[in-house]
Amino acid sequence: MTAKAITSVQADDGSIPWEANRHADPWNHTEAAMGLGAAGEFEAARRAFEWLQATQAADGSWATSYRDGHVLDSASDANFCAYVAVGVHHHFLATGDRDFLQDLWPVVDSALEFALRLQLPTGEICWARDASGLTFPGALLTASACIHMSLSSGLALAVELGQERPNWGLARHRLGNAIRRRPQAFLRKDRYSMDWYYPVLGGAVTGAMAQARLESGWSSFVVDGFGVRCVSDRPWVTTAETCELVLTLRSIGLEREAANLFGWVQGLRTPSGAYWTGCTYPDGQTWPEEMPTWTAGVVLLASAALDGDSAMSKIMRSAAREHSEATLSADLDEA
Repeated sequence: MTAKAITSVQADDGSIPWEANRHADPWNHTEAAMGLGAAGEFEAARRAFEWLQATQAADGSWATSYRDGHVLDSASDANFCAYVAVGVHHHFLATGDRDFLQDLWPVVDSALEFALRLQLPTGEICWARDASGLTFPGALLTASACIHMSLSSGLALAVELGQERPNWGLARHRLGNAIRRRPQAFLRKDRYSMDWYYPVLGGAVTGAMAQARLESGWSSFVVDGFGVRCVSDRPWVTTAETCELVLTLRSIGLEREAANLFGWVQGLRTPSGAYWTGCTYPDGQTWPEEMPTWTAGVVLLASAALDGDSAMSKIMRSAAREHSEATLSADLDEA
């Protein structure tokens, strides 16, 4: 039923808006498409990727938002664009469809190249570019950590197709190094839970460092019995952040903790199978009054991960490949 909550909103052109009569953006559209793939709705998911293929600009980018086939915000977000690599990787792993992969490879290739044109020499990636080509100053930790995952997926797809993209590997090293060693390089958003767990979810922080990072922020962001706060100083937990933390915990082997969190947000499921964005606590009142498709998408991904879905597990392993500090330093020195 949760997959149906997404397909019931999907437009004829394949786009998946947040809700009926609302806008679509490339990142959340891709998340919803991945949820469809996790639920076995492969044809609907493929239509979603075909929409991305049809709307991609010549430079590899997409606009930040669309509605009814028209651009609403013409700026291009680096993370929004790069995330197609994760979506295509997931769909290929779920279906084994090489024709799909070969068809979508040019989309992934140009999208990642667009994002990397916004990378600074110190590794972090500026968050967006306007329609005139002006780069927006500042890098976002959550976005950069997600791009780290996108580069990992892109590299895995390149290997699958026998393509060589050494610049992506170096860019990933530099980005991971910035995330691990240079927190001051990013705009300060540490009240947001995504800045807490995304470096682990995106694979830049692994092993003991990942465990320590999650432990350090647990009391600030996790509300027992409810879920994960969107921001540390507000009495509001959200389904999407909770399910992303489920994926994060699952990726480092904390399966019991992940399952507990997933259980907490089931009270936000509606009879249609859609999920409310979140709720306030301790009263448990839903807020805001919306049921986005991307929220349903990440619920489906979290559920699949807990059930041992191999596609999601392979993506997480690909994102979390560890590189020794010596190797990383050598690569950076070589560059």
